[in-house]
Amino acid sequence: MKKFVAGILLSASVVTLAACGGDDSSSGDSKELVVGASNVPHAEILEQAKPLLEEKGIELKIETYQDYILPNKDLEAGDLDANYFQHIPYLESQIADNGYDFVNAGGIHIEPIGVYSKKYKSLDDLPKGATILISNSVADHGRVLSMLEAEGLIKLKEGIDKTTAEVKDIVENPKDLQFDAEYEAALLVQLYENEEGDAVLINSNYAIDAGLNPLEDSIAIENTDSPYVNIIAVKTGDEEKKEIKALVEVLKSKEIQDFIMDEWGGSVVPVEK
Repeated sequence: MKKFVAGILLSASVVTLAACGGDDSSSGDSKELVVGASNVPHAEILEQAKPLLEEKGIELKIETYQDYILPNKDLEAGDLDANYFQHIPYLESQIADNGYDFVNAGGIHIEPIGVYSKKYKSLDDLPKGATILISNSVADHGRVLSMLEAEGLIKLKEGIDKTTAEVKDIVENPKDLQFDAEYEAALLVQLYENEEGDAVLINSNYAIDAGLNPLEDSIAIENTDSPYVNIIAVKTGDEEKKEIKALVEVLKSKEIQDFIMDEWGGSVVPVEK
């Protein structure tokens, strides 16, 4: 009788182990990848990448953000595996200011910054002493000033790194433009809608999110050869993980690049580097 009971128990154990083994095989080797992103265009691009990553056994979870501070804090804290919202000069400034041990795992696209105005139809129309509203993110100042220099409105000091230029580096300003850099980047669209200032420099992700078309609604737009490439940022060393490499590979695929061009028609531009 004891042998009979022991046999039943042994059989039950085998069945239980087989069931557990069956659960493991059914779940497969799928890995979860958590990526923080701005709503537009980053999160929308990642949504298109989901099924492509799923084919590679990676479940992509997207956490959306409305600001430029928390995505890096959450990456540092380990709440994210990567983030996708920032350009290279901003990442470099965040590393310098906060000591983050982050690296660029791959450049994906450029969002040309635009000049918007409810009052004037071109940069030439801006009056002497016009007020230009820009983001309080110092990492964007060099970008804005470089663009205005390219348009012939100002001139910066010779020999400076233009990605880190500040208003104090302006040496020629024929229109005596006044720069007001007291605003969160996310508020600039509302300032434009309220007709604050004479012109407003708005990042394309915020412009698109608010229903603006950077190519049609701006009075000037940055050239697409800009160094301000939006990237996948990760903790140092994680760029070698197969999931991160797969993410970058998918985002650089022809399918995703075609989606970017079809969806935004040049106001967001994929990059090869």
